[in-house]
Amino acid sequence: MVVDDSVVARGLTTRWLEEERDFEVVASCRSGREAVAKVVDSRPDVIILDVEMPDMDGVEALPLLLRARPHAAILMASSHTTEGAGLTLKCLQLGATDFLPKPSRQANSVEYRRDLVARVRALSQISQRRAQLSPAPAAAAVATARPAAAAPLARPAIRLAPAPSVAPARMSALAIGSSTGGPQALHEVLKAAGPSLGSVPILIVQHMPAGFTAALAEHLSTGCGIRAREAQDGEDILPGRAYVAPGGRHFSIARSGGRVVAKLDDGPRVNFCKPSVDPMFRTASAVYGAGLFAVMLTGMGADGASAVPVVAAAGGRVVAQDEATSVVWGMPGAAVATGACSAVLPLQQIGQCIARVARGERM
Repeated sequence: MVVDDSVVARGLTTRWLEEERDFEVVASCRSGREAVAKVVDSRPDVIILDVEMPDMDGVEALPLLLRARPHAAILMASSHTTEGAGLTLKCLQLGATDFLPKPSRQANSVEYRRDLVARVRALSQISQRRAQLSPAPAAAAVATARPAAAAPLARPAIRLAPAPSVAPARMSALAIGSSTGGPQALHEVLKAAGPSLGSVPILIVQHMPAGFTAALAEHLSTGCGIRAREAQDGEDILPGRAYVAPGGRHFSIARSGGRVVAKLDDGPRVNFCKPSVDPMFRTASAVYGAGLFAVMLTGMGADGASAVPVVAAAGGRVVAQDEATSVVWGMPGAAVATGACSAVLPLQQIGQCIARVARGERM
């Protein structure tokens, strides 16, 4: 289902998807109200929902669509504006699965089309797995703040890093990587970790474009009780503060005299991502060594996985979110596959684990 008040956007999106031949656009709607009226009969697996529309916008339509079609994966289409970024994060908290910013210029439409098709294909698989676990439609519940996770697949037994022979070093920094489903997961983890994080800096890479990461930092500040902001080049990395990689720039850290400072660069994409988790994990490991506690949360792809053994080799610990609670078990699954993770935990337990380690206790 494509929902957008722009006839041009609806037409292009429909054509791009149907040219792939494995998609069928079952409904094209010009408002959220029209989408709500049609969603039961059209039975979409994926709903592409514009955030800002007259009559009924995406924020208002989202919970109604999820109530009528609980297993649907909803992709929010958002404008590159401060207001659009804030509304998009609100939609993710309300149960949207992912978001995709609309291109600001026609020249960006090729990249937008590629990203759109890739995300719809991934979300269709998530929707189908949810449907296998969903109760009958009559028993469907109202959507919760965090979307249902995809069903885990049968996989080989998980191989973890060997337990250290000596007591591990006290946590001196927390580093987190995330992508699809990440804003919701970050909120849950940091809120659960609570005041225990007051003694360590928090380094975050969430795959988001420029503009959206500032809204994410504000969202984490107000929702989790921490001081979060977009990282700035050359600023000191201080305990008790969270630094979010700005969209479109890589975030790393380095020692400068007796200080630890943020480094931002506009280099090429790493693992098809910018910002990428990989350089942040690697440089944080070089600075903090055995004191680094790294967490890999839900997300598509394998970004950051190649840095996981680097963290482990320096004596640091890596925890990956488990498959059952991940929206997409791409990034955490790739991290687990390295065999260098110390633990694989449900999302609900990761914040508690961080709090224990920050207090000097065992995982």
